[in-house]
Amino acid sequence: MLIVLVFIVAVIYASFFEWKLHKDVMHRPFLGFRYAYKAHALTHHGTFRFDRTYHLQRESDKYTIPMAWWNGPVLVLISCVPFDLIGWYLGTWTIPLTAMGTVAVYYGTYEYIHWCMHLPRKRSVERTGVFFKLNGHHVLHHRYPDKNLNVVLPLADLCLGTLLLRSKIPFNQVRGEMVPDLQPPPSQKTIAHS
Repeated sequence: MLIVLVFIVAVIYASFFEWKLHKDVMHRPFLGFRYAYKAHALTHHGTFRFDRTYHLQRESDKYTIPMAWWNGPVLVLISCVPFDLIGWYLGTWTIPLTAMGTVAVYYGTYEYIHWCMHLPRKRSVERTGVFFKLNGHHVLHHRYPDKNLNVVLPLADLCLGTLLLRSKIPFNQVRGEMVPDLQPPPSQKTIAHS
């Protein structure tokens, strides 16, 4: 029972951690730390836009899709500190180990889904309704970088007011069978009463 509870809490926590990291470290310099900002906001968003360039155009840009190999272990360790402290206080390894495994899987899911979004190959996951929705969610992030900061679970976007389901104005969006139409809904015509 404890493992299930920690798993659920860790997934929810990971959504908020992803949101905060994406917003405050990957989209702006953080306390003089510019590496993540340069790699993500400048390089990744500069290469992968919301139009046809959302999908890989040049093979040489493939390396800008994922984070650096060492980011995963560092982020998992940093994000699990609260669980480590709770586990230490309660005298159990179950909490930190379950949280670490959960956050590691969340991070791996982030990297894999993000890879599939920018480099589609008709993989099984790309044919699911969940991927279809998350892909549209991410296209809108590339159009509006301060919106849709989650990739895996948009719970934090929903709770913190950054969830955007459709664009408010028309834009030249990427097209493809696994990309939803994100244009504003057609305006309803009003009938003039005489």
